[in-house]
Amino acid sequence: MNTALQPVHNLVPGANLEAYVQTVSSIPILSVEEERELADRLYYHEDLEAARQLVLSHLRFVVHIARSYAGYGLSQADLVQEGNVGLMKAVKRFNPEMGVRLVSFAVHWIRAEIHEFILRNWRIVKIATTKAQRKLFFNLRSAKKKLAWLTHEEVDAVAQDLGVATREVREMESRLYGQDLGFDGAQDEDDDAAAFAPANYLEDKRYDPATMLESSDWADSSVSQLQEGLAQLDERSRDILYQRWLAEEKATLHDLAAKYQVSAERIRQLEKNAMNKLKKSLELETEH
Repeated sequence: MNTALQPVHNLVPGANLEAYVQTVSSIPILSVEEERELADRLYYHEDLEAARQLVLSHLRFVVHIARSYAGYGLSQADLVQEGNVGLMKAVKRFNPEMGVRLVSFAVHWIRAEIHEFILRNWRIVKIATTKAQRKLFFNLRSAKKKLAWLTHEEVDAVAQDLGVATREVREMESRLYGQDLGFDGAQDEDDDAAAFAPANYLEDKRYDPATMLESSDWADSSVSQLQEGLAQLDERSRDILYQRWLAEEKATLHDLAAKYQVSAERIRQLEKNAMNKLKKSLELETEH
């Protein structure tokens, strides 16, 4: 093989993606025997040169897979780079005794890395978090036959084909075809267009005087009720609650057991009783 002669700078997808594609396409494809020999050297002897040759000879395959994700508006070079990460993970885990070619084993790892990259970067807001949503994200486009919204029959068909609930299909369709909207609007927009930016019409209620006064009154009232409730407890119970919940450095059950020369279980019981009394006291204050 002649992979060792390939220029290193051309083996990193960057601004000149075409040069990278030409370079990886010129690297010879391994025969079954060559691949098995390299895989054996890596798996049994941790031969890093063998790993390098296995990766290099499969870079063209990563390019082929990355091109199938061109419709997401992301850099093709970035997709290829993420796919290469998946390829390297696959090579590291490849067992030559599995009886399959490396390319068949690696496709899962390559797609997994590309999928993760797309989900992280395709939208400002994450649109797919659950397993069902991820499945829908990468299948719903191909399942749609037209640009219009899916009919009830089509939703049922997609849900059945992908093994998900119909509500998941509707939710993902809404997310997938929604539009991202900048909060401040684009800098190059004219005054009329910029007026529709959310920053110009969404109310910030954090500094509303009525809201601030209400929050302040509620906080003062809560503190006052708590102080009155604590005052109704005996000194030991009040101290236990303070040490367990209000002190800057919280005391453990064993700390308080040593202080009052009782068991930790007894302290737990006293704490529970005190909390119940305090709760009832606060409820009565609220009713009045």
